[in-house]
Amino acid sequence: MHVLILGGTTEARALAESLAAAACPDLRVTTSLAGRVGAPRLPPGEVRVGGFGGAEGLARWLREHAVDAVVDATHPFAGTISANAAGASAATGVPLLALRRPGWAPVAGDVWHETGSLEEAARLLPSLGRRVFLTTGRLGLSAFAPLDDLWFLVRSVDAPGAPMPARAEVLLDRGPFTLQGERELLRRHAIDVVVTKDSGGAATAPKLTAAREAGLPVVVVRRPPAPPGVPVAPDPRTATTWLTNHGLHQA
Repeated sequence: MHVLILGGTTEARALAESLAAAACPDLRVTTSLAGRVGAPRLPPGEVRVGGFGGAEGLARWLREHAVDAVVDATHPFAGTISANAAGASAATGVPLLALRRPGWAPVAGDVWHETGSLEEAARLLPSLGRRVFLTTGRLGLSAFAPLDDLWFLVRSVDAPGAPMPARAEVLLDRGPFTLQGERELLRRHAIDVVVTKDSGGAATAPKLTAAREAGLPVVVVRRPPAPPGVPVAPDPRTATTWLTNHGLHQA
């Protein structure tokens, strides 16, 4: 059985590690990475880096490499590759599963403002604060570039490029982050509003707790849904069960 994991997330790596640990002699696992992050942590098994050339290119790759199942374990906001995976699955008949960690949910004390896009988040910001902790990654910063009256602390794994806000300090860092570290960051930079995507998971969630404790508003960009008709698994264990139902024979 040949399984293609569309990766780049903690869950994708955990799934690859779990399949490698199963030591199935007839199992081949290939993880595909987009190549947008420098020095990524590589999972076990075969690894390919780069795009496929849209849904048609991915369908061609699935046929050429005799793939039996695809697990889309990309970031919850990687809408293009998820749509391409759905299209390739429909064209080839190769089963597709979306592996998506559960999203965050507000709790008592949170001051959340949910939006449907980065552009909507940018329009809302001037009414909420002047010093912004922007944790949406290095892509899409152009949405905030016109906000010359606001100051931004931009945190990302790799250095962002233009266009980006004129008044900004870039902090290069990779999660997981600690609650104490996030508290200190908000205090040191006098942050009065936080912006994040609903990526879910524990690695970057401490900023939400720190904001709640400080009484700060948080702008949360809602994640897009999985493509219609694609089953969703919340964790690698569930994904492994799905693979077993589609032909994976574990040792």
